[in-house]
Amino acid sequence: MTKRMIWMVTVMAAFIALIGMVKFKQVQTAIAQASSFQPPPEAVTTTVSRREQWPSTLDAIGTAVAVHGVTVSADLPGIVDRIAFDSGHAVQAGEVLVQLDTRQEEAQLVAAEAQRDLTRLNFERARGLAEQGIVAKADFDRAEAENKQAEARVGEIRATIQRKRIRAPFSGILGIRQVNLGQYLSAGDAVVSLQSLRPIYVNFAVPQQEVSRLRVGGEVSVSAEGIPGLVTGRITAIDSIVNEGTRNVGVQATFANDDGRLRPGMFVETKIDLGAGTSVIALPASAINYAPYGDSVFVVADVEGPKGQKYRGVRQQFVKLGGGRGDQVAVLSGLGPGEEVVTSGVFKLRPGAAVHVNNDVQPGNNPAPKPEDN
Repeated sequence: MTKRMIWMVTVMAAFIALIGMVKFKQVQTAIAQASSFQPPPEAVTTTVSRREQWPSTLDAIGTAVAVHGVTVSADLPGIVDRIAFDSGHAVQAGEVLVQLDTRQEEAQLVAAEAQRDLTRLNFERARGLAEQGIVAKADFDRAEAENKQAEARVGEIRATIQRKRIRAPFSGILGIRQVNLGQYLSAGDAVVSLQSLRPIYVNFAVPQQEVSRLRVGGEVSVSAEGIPGLVTGRITAIDSIVNEGTRNVGVQATFANDDGRLRPGMFVETKIDLGAGTSVIALPASAINYAPYGDSVFVVADVEGPKGQKYRGVRQQFVKLGGGRGDQVAVLSGLGPGEEVVTSGVFKLRPGAAVHVNNDVQPGNNPAPKPEDN
């Protein structure tokens, strides 16, 4: 019985050892096959890097602001007697826009002028008598004061009449009329907006680190939706303080705006010319692999496999990026000219991956694209 048990244990141990050896060989074979497995090449598009001279510019968002802009309003209360302008028309400085009813003031003026004439006669008569020593000095002084008061009263009424003629304070373009004939206006009621459009300001902000590159007199060009082409002007003022919330510095540019294309309140895109250009390598934005630890590109090259075989693969190259222009991004360092860079399919690559280049369809690489729906 004991011998039978020993024999059965021996046979079972031998069987288990045989099974373990077979499985070990299978695992070794699978590992060897996996280590020698080469995934199929990924289809990508490429471009050959080359150096370009990019103009040194700075982009910003701005707003058009009138050099002079006000809402013309009534200085004194009164009833609108005459409207002397049309909405949207150009006016010159001093031109009458609205005439308020001044019949009461004109009647008061007639009475005041008559009183002034009387006091003047009394004053002249008193002066003649004073020279002869007939009238007292106090009576002469009283006549002189009454004459001055009468003159002042006439001037006051004339000033009131003039203030009821609402005039344009400067030359410009009128907005939409906000009053009607016969309407009663209180002091301060709006009549019409008036904006001076020639010249016009554009205000924008730039990061504080860029301020040292700006100068008064530098060229600025702006574009806006609905305006064909670019409008060119000059920087005329740079703010003396940095905004604590945004760390930006305000800049003001002046544009002649002879054709009146820019209007106050208009949203514009500004491009500031910073002088000499910069030599960069321009790549399509789709070629950049953005990552928190650093931006990179994939360069196509001959790669050596585990068994020493050569194949077309990629290596990852970290780069330093500059600004963008249209579909392109500037590479400042990390990449040289003449290298074949992957421009699409970057998201599915890893260092050493095999690739198949097919450039029948290329991604956008236009420095000044014009979308079809623009």
